[in-house]
Amino acid sequence: MKKALLVFAGSMLLFSFCMTGYGQDKKEKSPLNSGTFSGFKARNVGPAMKSGRIADIAIHPENNNVWYVAVGSGGVWKTLNSGTTWTPIFDGQKVYSIGCVSIDPNNPHIIWVGTGENVGGRHVGIGDGVYRSDDDGGSWKNMGLKESQHISKILIHPENPDIIWVAAQGPLWNKGDERGLYKSVDGGISWQKTLGDDVWVGATDIVMDPRDPDILYAATWQRHRNVAAYMGGGPGTAIHKSTDGGETWVKLKKGLPSGNMGKIGLAISPQKPDIIYAAIELDNRTGGIFRSDNRGASWNKMSPTVSGATGPHYYQELVASPHEFDKIYLLDVRTQYSEDGGKTFSRLNERGKHSDNHAMAFREDDPEYMIMGTDGGLYESFDGTKTWRYIANLPVTQFYKVAVNNAWPFYQIFGGTQDNGTQGGVAQTNRREGITNADWFIIYGGDGHQPATEPGNPDIVYCESQQGYLGRVDLSTGEAVSIRPQPLKGEKAQRFNWDSPILVSPHSPTRLYFASQRVWRSDDRGDNWTAISGDLSRDQERLTLPIMEQTWNYDATWDVDAMSQYNSITSLTESPFKEGLIYAGTDDGLIQLTEDGGENWRKIEVGSLPDVPETAFVNDIKADLFDENTVYIALDNHKFGDFKPYLLKSTDRGNSWKSMVGDLPEKHLVWRMVQDYVKPELMFAATEYGIFFTIDAGEKWIKLKGEIPTISFRDLVIQKERNDLVCASFGRGFFVFDDFAPLREVTEEKLKEDASMYPIRDAWIFPKKMGAGSQGASHWTAENPTYGAVITYHLAEGLTTKKAERKKEEGKLKKEGEALVFPEWEVLKEERLEEKPKIWLTVRDAEGNVVRKINGPTGKGFHRIAWDLASTGTGPIDIHEKDSWTPRGPFVMPGTYSVSIAKEQYGKITELAGPINFEVIRLIEGAIKGMDPQKVEAFREGVLELRESIVAANIVFDEAKKKVKGMEKALSQMDEPPGVLYEELYAIKLQMAEFEEQVWGDPAKKQLSVYDYPSVYDRLGIAFRGVYNMTYGPTGAQLESLKIAQEQYEPLKTELKVLVNEVIPAFEQKLIDAGAPWMSGQPLK
Repeated sequence: MKKALLVFAGSMLLFSFCMTGYGQDKKEKSPLNSGTFSGFKARNVGPAMKSGRIADIAIHPENNNVWYVAVGSGGVWKTLNSGTTWTPIFDGQKVYSIGCVSIDPNNPHIIWVGTGENVGGRHVGIGDGVYRSDDDGGSWKNMGLKESQHISKILIHPENPDIIWVAAQGPLWNKGDERGLYKSVDGGISWQKTLGDDVWVGATDIVMDPRDPDILYAATWQRHRNVAAYMGGGPGTAIHKSTDGGETWVKLKKGLPSGNMGKIGLAISPQKPDIIYAAIELDNRTGGIFRSDNRGASWNKMSPTVSGATGPHYYQELVASPHEFDKIYLLDVRTQYSEDGGKTFSRLNERGKHSDNHAMAFREDDPEYMIMGTDGGLYESFDGTKTWRYIANLPVTQFYKVAVNNAWPFYQIFGGTQDNGTQGGVAQTNRREGITNADWFIIYGGDGHQPATEPGNPDIVYCESQQGYLGRVDLSTGEAVSIRPQPLKGEKAQRFNWDSPILVSPHSPTRLYFASQRVWRSDDRGDNWTAISGDLSRDQERLTLPIMEQTWNYDATWDVDAMSQYNSITSLTESPFKEGLIYAGTDDGLIQLTEDGGENWRKIEVGSLPDVPETAFVNDIKADLFDENTVYIALDNHKFGDFKPYLLKSTDRGNSWKSMVGDLPEKHLVWRMVQDYVKPELMFAATEYGIFFTIDAGEKWIKLKGEIPTISFRDLVIQKERNDLVCASFGRGFFVFDDFAPLREVTEEKLKEDASMYPIRDAWIFPKKMGAGSQGASHWTAENPTYGAVITYHLAEGLTTKKAERKKEEGKLKKEGEALVFPEWEVLKEERLEEKPKIWLTVRDAEGNVVRKINGPTGKGFHRIAWDLASTGTGPIDIHEKDSWTPRGPFVMPGTYSVSIAKEQYGKITELAGPINFEVIRLIEGAIKGMDPQKVEAFREGVLELRESIVAANIVFDEAKKKVKGMEKALSQMDEPPGVLYEELYAIKLQMAEFEEQVWGDPAKKQLSVYDYPSVYDRLGIAFRGVYNMTYGPTGAQLESLKIAQEQYEPLKTELKVLVNEVIPAFEQKLIDAGAPWMSGQPLK
């Protein structure tokens, strides 16, 4: 029989014993984990003025205002009001890349999502299968096909929701895994593959005969991409038909091309479902539109139309109009449409709209309506594509790289984007609404890539578009000058990477390095260039290299137009300690370094590094900021199907290397790393699935979750003046970790202390501007940094109540199988009387005076809470008011302040940490010099003192009115005829009315907005407007108003004192003497 344990919540001996035993059974958990640092939040600063690639759109069948939007590399978004507002509904999942979204036609509450982009681009993210939501996107469950990586379409049976078909393209970068056409008959619990092979052939499209859901048409697709080339087709590409719901398939041949085919888009006529359309890619980016009039039995080539530019692999969606027979749309860079079944095509009017189209949706009840998804976001047309409305509040921009300047007062962020140019904007504003689209601008076109800024000159920004088209932008004029290096006479063309590296030398702000297959140097901001190296790559002919594990002839389905040149340099760095010590990394697995500014170069094969494949691409090289012999590299082998992180360090200029991967998770390939400029061991890594940091140079990595969605981060940079970590995501814009400096102080030992405090950044005090006013709910804004002094502290354990401690221990005992008994009544009484524990942050000025007391969070881990730079608001307290309002105090003056932390628990105050000193600094001096700070402070004190006195007088006066009303009622109940007492009471009421009018104004006149002489309160109101001025102080009129109010109020205050302390008590005594009934406020008889 188990022994019953009596739980004494009031006796901590038993609890200590139990907790000690429990702790010995489990290894002590290190506080160095992501949960500890969850208090470090990141701000998303957008932008949304140019959005990102939209993969698919689904409009609710019963409500045209509800849309689900699949963002190619930004999750799934939902709107309930036709894009007025948006909610991301997929952020908590393991992947961010989305290929398609479908609504169950049987039950629109069921939403299906296929993850992994449905294009064959060089920059796509991967997925982990199919997801299902049964509650309109509120929650999700992974339903399998986790190794498919790229899902292009999900089809649901119109009468049986348990039957689903999935077109899985399969991995782009490697063979095998889950690819092909899959079918489920049990709602996604299990899947059967019915089409495709296990090597290179997947499925890219599927359409259904609306008359018979057993009749299906599917397109298979054979393709492979690696770092050198892309093969977009092969013998496995074909069109297939099933008449048994996808159980078996027949390859359709008659009238279709007999050779290799590339990507195929299918459409079926809604009006005449016997007619099937196909957009087919052929060799060398040629192709055509084919049509079958007999359910696929035979086909006719209608025209040689094919989607182009970036290539059919990037587009090729074919859409049949639900409103007009034989009208089809071919999604392309510029959408083409045909009104004769594909014989002839015209360009869709897309004036004012972004190019690169990927998705299209219609409304059944409105033939004039269309919504399109592009590389630049969503666009709507309400007039048959004559005009377009841009949805300007979807912040899903794909940034490749990021740079910051030191513009004052707010630094700027610049980033190169996928197909949306190079964009710039401010990290914060001084407006109440925060950051808006108006704060962002485009400074360079094309696919933007790595930007750079000139130290000390915030007006100079270097930008580039794909293939090394480098420009220098002068922000003061907006002029962009092309400065791309050119080969000399007789030299071969340069092989620039799609994302060519640019480096501003740490030794001269006007010296640039840029790279093709060679390293180039300019000492005059790019006006003139000198090559300081020969070809540092392997210099191969990429079309002769194996792809799909074989070599191909010229007339194959090559598509290398819109991909990077191969055998090119991808990363550059120069030691800040040794001028001319330069490292270059390539896309073909080489690291080259020179110690003499380019005279001589030494080659390092990445395959010779520990546990590194020879094919690894050099994503990043960084020279150490503290040691000239140390260098770091981030390598990437995902273009060979390997998503592992590769991060290494050399302390002898590349002669030997050591891995820094530590405990970085699998599939978290590293795109970029930066080292803190103050603490050498503090580093940050941008990975495929988040931001990580280390305080020990890579021994242990910790994810900075910071309320960031699952997203790829391709770059990050430190803004030194503000100690901000600015992160470029590929699908959700920029994120900023404001003031990461506290991380420099973190040690495992310090985190085990009961409480610890960390440095506080200088706090800027400035007035906030009004902003743009009421712009409606669709007006996109991003938050500014928290205003004021941000206080960072850490609690090793959260503060709990005795009741919570008892229940926790009871839970442990219950888990261990021990019986519980009822606690003692005294214990329950202690719990009932106990108040919740509190954390107190006390702010003091330089003289030690308490300026403000703030309650902070009491939970375990890091917390960041802001003091808004206002002093404690004080005012008279009306004990009869349930929620007595306390006004905010005025802002403090610039100067030195400190903060300390204490806890209030079990009725005791315990000092925990601090004080920590910091400065409050006026950010901007006004154009007009204001009053001397000491005079401003004296004015504020005068206004607040008068306000407090008048508020107190109001409370006293209200109590006096209640007393007079009570006396009037008492008088009416007395057994006396009207007489002298009635007259005396009336005189008191007249005196009170006169007082009220002098202090607060004539209520009758105010009701009709009739104003004659300003009351005391009117004068105070004018003066009070000068209290919260930050930079100027009070005006002459405000000073004079205070003076007049003080002069008017003093005799009135004396009058009120006489009234409430003498006149009213004397009259009350007369009533008592005359036998009046008892009233509240009088002593008990």
